[in-house]
Amino acid sequence: MDLFKKCFDFTRADEVKALGVYPYFRAIEENEGPVVSIEGRRIIMAGSNNYLGLTSHPKVVEAAIKAIEKYGTGCSGSRYLTGTLDLHIELEERLAKFFGTEAVLLFSTGYQTAQGVIPTLVGRGEYVISDKDNHACIVAGTLMTKGSVGNLARYKHNDMDDLKRVIEKIPKDVPKLIVSDGVFSTGGEIVDLPRMVEIAKNNNARIMIDDAHAVGVIGKGGRGTASEFDMEEDVDLTMGTFSKTFASLGGFVAGPERVINYIKHFSPALIFSASPTPASVAAALAALDILEKEPERVTRLIENADYMRKGLKEKGFKIIEGRTGIVPVIIGNDELAFKMWRLLYDGGVFVNVFISPGVPEGRQMMRTSYMATHEKEHLDEIIDIFEKAGKQLGLI
Repeated sequence: MDLFKKCFDFTRADEVKALGVYPYFRAIEENEGPVVSIEGRRIIMAGSNNYLGLTSHPKVVEAAIKAIEKYGTGCSGSRYLTGTLDLHIELEERLAKFFGTEAVLLFSTGYQTAQGVIPTLVGRGEYVISDKDNHACIVAGTLMTKGSVGNLARYKHNDMDDLKRVIEKIPKDVPKLIVSDGVFSTGGEIVDLPRMVEIAKNNNARIMIDDAHAVGVIGKGGRGTASEFDMEEDVDLTMGTFSKTFASLGGFVAGPERVINYIKHFSPALIFSASPTPASVAAALAALDILEKEPERVTRLIENADYMRKGLKEKGFKIIEGRTGIVPVIIGNDELAFKMWRLLYDGGVFVNVFISPGVPEGRQMMRTSYMATHEKEHLDEIIDIFEKAGKQLGLI
């Protein structure tokens, strides 16, 4: 059997392309935030995670340019050796102050952060306990833990009764780490943090929350999940990314200084990876400045998302309820989902299509997400195009 046989046998993408409904790897030619150019056409972007609309903000762009002029384009080394700039330390200190934690450590990507933290902390005979709908980076991190002779347990999505059932099967004196998305990236639901904290305290477990889709979206001034529930002292570690609210690239973990210090000296993902580029760090710093000075952007984001939740429901669409920047519209069938995506795209709206097995059968969706910089006319146009496409396919 040839190793590459599975590659040549994979034809699903080609079949979807032949139907003219392939939604992936579309090249954006110009990006103004709420409106982009794709294939020479004006498209309203309703699928980006640029929640506060800062990727094209003049101050963010200027900071990235100035960083390149001062430091060059890269660091040519890991944080452990020659790759630490004063910019890295400044951003770590600023983020620690923002989140009210003792320390922060930067990673080169958000995906890498989970792989850098989870297997570093959870070792032989210890447990990581993970929500079944956690982001792929957490899944990868937990599997690395299992591979290093740690133990992995999973519980039903955001089901604290099931978490309690799972964790109580593990001896109480065994060290444990519960890991969950704060805002789940597909459905936009918020973790039931109060119940999770109660269960963790009763079962000798620490908690790490992935706030990739929560920072800049929920909590006081956009400070994320722990802040949303006034439980900053109850969450042990918070990880996140710069690729969404912070309009850049990179990741971070925030927590107690002694824990961050341990990760810094034992995480292979940190020690053996090139550090975040000067432009990325400077852009994230500038975005943090704006978030701190303009918290009304967070309010505007949620107002826009709530407007879309209300508008889409009034047109007859089935959505997953929430209070974040993510508004999923359930289609329920792979073929219909691809067709719906194409009609929306042809109408001038870009959304993300999620099909099985990425989502459970029957939960295929248009995952829409919004920005603080969407204007009402953008939102009304999106609703209008959704209505026309939904009627054409008999969805409403």
